This record gives sequence, C-alpha cells and structure tokens, in this order.
Amino acid sequence: MSRVAAPGGRSVFASKIAYDALQVESGEESEEEIQEEVPDSSNAEDQAKPSKSAIKKAARLARIERKQQQKAQARAEARAAKEASATPSPSALTPQAKQSTLPEVAFPSPPVASVSSAEEVASSVPPVAEDVSAVSPVPAVSKSVQPNGTHSKANGNGNGHHHRQVETQLEPAVTHLSTAASTTHLTKEVTSPQPQAKAKAEPVAPVPEKPSTLLSESSAPPVVDEEKVKKRQNVLERVVWTFIMIFGFIGLLLLGHAYMILLVMVCQSLVYREVTALFSLKSADSRDASKSDLKGKDPWSKTLNWYFFAVTNYFLYGESIIYYFKHVVFADAQLLPFATNHRMISFTLYIIGFMGFVMSLKKGYLKQQFGLFCWVHMSLLIIVFSSHFIVNNILEGLIWFWVPASLVICNDCFAYIWGKLFGRTPLIKLSPKKTVEGFVGAFWSTLLFGVIWGTIFMQFSYMICPVHDLGTSAFDSIVCKPNPVFVWRTVELWRPLASVLSAVVGRSVTTLSYAPYQLHLLTLSGFASLVAPFGGFFASGFKRAFNIKDFGDSIPGHGGMTDRMDCQFLMGVFTYVYYSSLIRENNVTVGGILQTIVSGLTVDEQLELIADLTRYLEKQGIAIPR
Repeated sequence: MSRVAAPGGRSVFASKIAYDALQVESGEESEEEIQEEVPDSSNAEDQAKPSKSAIKKAARLARIERKQQQKAQARAEARAAKEASATPSPSALTPQAKQSTLPEVAFPSPPVASVSSAEEVASSVPPVAEDVSAVSPVPAVSKSVQPNGTHSKANGNGNGHHHRQVETQLEPAVTHLSTAASTTHLTKEVTSPQPQAKAKAEPVAPVPEKPSTLLSESSAPPVVDEEKVKKRQNVLERVVWTFIMIFGFIGLLLLGHAYMILLVMVCQSLVYREVTALFSLKSADSRDASKSDLKGKDPWSKTLNWYFFAVTNYFLYGESIIYYFKHVVFADAQLLPFATNHRMISFTLYIIGFMGFVMSLKKGYLKQQFGLFCWVHMSLLIIVFSSHFIVNNILEGLIWFWVPASLVICNDCFAYIWGKLFGRTPLIKLSPKKTVEGFVGAFWSTLLFGVIWGTIFMQFSYMICPVHDLGTSAFDSIVCKPNPVFVWRTVELWRPLASVLSAVVGRSVTTLSYAPYQLHLLTLSGFASLVAPFGGFFASGFKRAFNIKDFGDSIPGHGGMTDRMDCQFLMGVFTYVYYSSLIRENNVTVGGILQTIVSGLTVDEQLELIADLTRYLEKQGIAIPR
C-alpha cells in the first residue's frame, strides 16, 4: 500500500496517529478544565463555615479516595512492569535488531528497506514529536515513570476508576507514539536527517527509556501498608498492658487493704489530672493577640486545682479514718485534737483556697477563671467523692470492691464478644460501636458470671472481713464474725418442684442451700450490666464535646486512666449506697463507745466511768490487768 504525503510534508499515516493522540488527549483536558472551573473562588468566602461532622466526613472520604489512588497506582505499576518484562528494552537491541523487529510491531506495511523510505518516515515523524511535546498530560495520565525517575501524578479529579479507563483508551496511542520515536532513532542511524527534523525529534528521545525505568521501579520492594502494621502494634501493646494491669491488680489485692487504697488514690489523681487538663485559661477577647494563654503565666491556675484536690481528700479520707479506726485515733493523745476538730480544720483550709482564688482574679480572664473554678468543683464531686466511696467499700471488706469491679470488666468484655458475633443494631449514637445485641447478651452473661464469681470469693475470710488492721495481707490468718449475708441457709423446696428435680438428678432433692449474698449479687450484676455502661456513654459524650479520642495516654494502648475508670466510679458509688442501706449491720463497737466517751464526757465523768466499770468487772470475778 503506497503512502501519499499530506500537505505540509506529513504522511497520511503519521497525521492520523497525531490526530488520534490529540483527540483522546483533548478530551481528557476538557474534563480537567471543566472540573477545575467548577469551584468559584469568589463564592468560597461567602459559604458558611463547615461543621465538625462535615469536616470529619470530608476527611474520611479523603482517606478512602487516597487509598483508592494508591491501589490504582500499584496496579498500574504492576501492569507496566509485567509488560516491560515481556518486551525487551530498546536500549539492549542493536540497530540491526531494531530494523528487523520494528516493522513487525508497529507497521502492517512491508519492512523499510531503502534509504528513501527511511527519509519519508523521518520527514513524517517530527511533526508527531512536536505534537506530543506540546500535549503534556499524556505521560501524566498513565502514571508512568518520567526519565528523571519520579512518578507522575494522576489526573486532577483524583478518581482512580476514571484514571484506569483513560489509561486503557490511551494504550494504543502511546504504543504508536513510542514506535514512532524508535523509528526516528533508526532513521538518524541510517541517514543524516535535516537539522530541523533532528531538533524536533529530540523531545521524544527519552521515551524509549521508560520500560527500563519501570522495570527498575518494579524490582523495588512492595509498599507495606503502614496502617495495618500500626494497628497490629496497637493491639499487641494493648494486650500486653492488659495482662500487666490484671496481674498487678491481683498482686496489690494480695498485699492488703493499704495497697488497694493507695491504688485508688493514684487512679483518682490521674483521672483528676486528665479531666482538669481539658480546661485552659485563654483571653475572652480572641481578637487581642497580645493576650495569650494565661495557664503558663498565672501559677494559681494550676496550683489552686491541686490545692482544692488535696483539701477535699484530707476531708473525705479523714472522715473514713476516724470512722473505721476510732479505737486507734481516739486512744492516741496526739491524734485526738485532729480527730475532734477534723471538720473545722477542713473548712478552714477550703476558705484559704477560696480567698486565694478571689485574689488571683485578673481583668480580661474573669469568665475563664470562674469557669475553671466551676470545672474544678465538678471534677472533685464526680471523681474524688466517688473514689472516697470506693475506699469505704475496701474498708468494709475487699469483696465489696473486688466483685463489683470484676462485674464491670466482665460486662465490658461480654458486650464486645456478643457485639462482634451478633451485633447489627446500634445502641446509642454517642458510642457507634455499641449494639443492642451486645448489650442484651452481656446482661445475661454478667448475671451468670456474677453469681459464680461472688460465691467463690465469699468463702475466704480475708475477702469478707472488715478492716481492723491496715497491715493485714492475704498471707495472714484472719478470723471475724461474718456478716449474715455470707451465712448459708437452707430452704425447703415445693413438693412438685422437688419431685421434678429428684427425677432429673437421680437422687432425692427436698431442700436447697443458698446464701443471701447470692441474691445481692443478682442486683449488683444487673446494675453493672444496665446502668454502669452509661458511665462509659457519659465519658464518650465528654470526649466528643472536646473533640478528643482519649482522655490521655496514662496507660499505653488503652488511652487515659479516665477511659478505664468511667464505669467504675458509678459502680463504686452504687455499691456503697446499696451496702450501707441494706446490708451493713450497725453494731455497737469499742471504737464507737470510745468516741462517745472522749467527745461527750468531761475528764471527771470519764474517771467516774472507769471506777464504775472496774467495780463491775471485779464483782463478775474478772481480773483487771494493771
């Protein structure tokens, strides 16, 4: 088939290649131009500021879109590397090999055999090279590697699917253009072309280097998904610290009541620090750049926080010590003034802090300082008072602290397991991962677990006896009169029910043994399953209000201490109120009588009481030690 030269010195074949390339590329440019012209910068300022939910949604869509682009780029590089490995590099071929293989790949016409035909091809190729150099987005659309070894970016719209379609459409055009460039290189070896043709062919010279560059890129190690690696590291760190906390908690439990009280005080201090750190003092006038953060300039903004924290702990824990250790406090002459005037001392300390706060007020920061004052008192009410009740539970018997805390942890674990297996229905918007199925499954699982778990530990005197000596540990022998709720009782079964049970078991069953504590366990388990989780929901809403993921990083892999204690505070307060209202026995104790004598009788009345008590004991035949 003969080739007829087109006007301007171009052949019909070369003009058609250039026209096809320009046609496809012009369509791509038109789409980019349309997409770039859509946003109007003049109207952007008039639009309202997006909400936090809209910003989060846009960030999530951006992450998904970026992942799709990375996947599309990886597939494109893998496909290019595969094609490069199947086709030998043009730089490795000799001029004779190029001349023998080139016509078979690109041209259906017979091979180029004469110098005149080579000149004809050389005269037709430079205009194509000129067109290719003028149209720049061709290599950018296919995401190939440029001669300088850098990756070209995707098209402006960032759509990976559209990018793959455009790349599929441009493959024939790119093949013809690469073949035309190789023909130009061959023509320069056979004949000496004109200077104009040589100058026009120079921009196409680096094109044959693409396969070798792609091959070297494909030989690089695959890109590792950093997000998955980071997620695995977080899971491993979380599991390790979970076991550390479990075994550490059990170890402190065995060491005694004093170590458990110390643990509660450390936890409440960390929680208080994390919560109060969310509030910072800033100028009320945000337009005044000269007024910066007051937190670093005013020492009272942080000192007063911890001063009120210390005063509140002194008052609450002093009350607990005086109540549970009356026999020690009122028998010591040095501690007696502090015990009898404890509340007056506490109030005086609080007034000193209040006066210091008033004197620290500064103009321009009044609203923020009063906000901090309210914030501190709210934190003291929720955190320190709750911790005080938890410490009272420890002093009443370790079982009133250990079992309720275990029920909350168990409910959390079962809610996660049932939610993963059967979770379909969202429970509450504050915690999107919580499901109704997990909530209901955890309720029944916690009821069963609570009865079994509490029955096991009620058999140990170390767990059920109230504290009498803070130096006691699990390795000491402890004997006390147990609370009636821990005493086993027997109830006679209803005759039809006894007959059914006897038939099922295979022996006579007429009575059933139980402990009242097991019935109380059902109440505690129900609260831990139905009400205590709302402490976690409260904390979730708190974090959403401040736009934070965790309260802190006190526990690696778990976030802050507040993230772990949100439900425990509510459970501890309920346990103390439930125990003191329905279970505690108000018996007369030596400490209670001694407190009445010391605080209610004069010295003469006390001596008279001792004389009367001595005569009574002598008449009973009891020897009084001297």
